[in-house]
Amino acid sequence: MIEKGHSIYKKSIKRLLEVDHENKQVNFLDNRFYNRNGEYYPSVTSILQYFPKGKFFENWLKDVGHNADIIARRAADEGTQVHDAIERYLLGEKILWIDENGYSKYSLDVWKMILKFHEFWSTYKPTLIESEIHLFSTQYIYAGTCDLVVEINGKKWLLDIKTSNSLHTSYDLQLSAYAQAWNELYEEKIDRIGILWLKSSKRGKDKKDEKIQGKGWEIYEPEKNIEENFKIFQYIYELYKLEHPNPTPTSEQFPTEIQIDPNP
Repeated sequence: MIEKGHSIYKKSIKRLLEVDHENKQVNFLDNRFYNRNGEYYPSVTSILQYFPKGKFFENWLKDVGHNADIIARRAADEGTQVHDAIERYLLGEKILWIDENGYSKYSLDVWKMILKFHEFWSTYKPTLIESEIHLFSTQYIYAGTCDLVVEINGKKWLLDIKTSNSLHTSYDLQLSAYAQAWNELYEEKIDRIGILWLKSSKRGKDKKDEKIQGKGWEIYEPEKNIEENFKIFQYIYELYKLEHPNPTPTSEQFPTEIQIDPNP
C-alpha cells in the first residue's frame, strides 16, 4: 500500500496515515474515522453499520453460512480492483487486461465492470469535477469519501460506484450524507445523486432516453430526495451516538526502518 518513494500513498488510504519522519514511524489510524485539522470525524459507512440489514441479509447469511466472510472479502477485493482501475482511467492511463507477458491482470468479472464504466464515460461524456474526494460535515460531524462528482447535461451529479450484486437502502442514505457535506463545503450545490451500479440487470440504453443506463449498468437514483434520506441518516447517527458517546479512533505504530544490531 505504501509504494516506493516516501510520500506515494494510495488516495484511499492516505487519510489513515500519519507519518513521523523525525522518529521514522508511521501511525495507521482507525479506518472508521477521518482526521481534519487534528479533529476526528466518524465515517459515514461506520455510522451506517447501525442501519438494519433486513430479512434479505439474514436469509443470505443463512444460505452461505460459514462462507459469508470469504464471499464478502472476495466482493470487497473485486470492488477495490474496479475502483483502482477507474481512478487510473480518469487520470488518462491506458487500462490493460492482458499484461506484456500475456497474463490477465483482472478476472473476467472485474474486467467486465471496468468495460461498463468505460461505456458509461464514453457514451455520456461527463465533465469530471472531483474523484475520490474526502467530504466533511462540520455541522453534523461526520466524513466520507465520494467516488465521483460530475456534470452531465448541465446537472451536477454526486455518484458512488457499486459493484455489489444488489443495492441496499443504506446506500441512499450514504449518498445523501455526502451531498449534505458537499453542499456545506461548496457554493455550487449537488443537483442529483445516484449509484453507478456496474452489476445492474439493464439490457441496454433507455428507449425513452430518460435514464442513464447501458447493458449491465445504470445510474440508480433513490426514490426519496436528498433531504428525506438525510433525515433518516440523522436518526441512524443518533443510534450510533448512543453506543459511541465520545467516539475516538485507535491507532497502531510501525517503524519505517529496521536494522540488525551489529553489537548485540
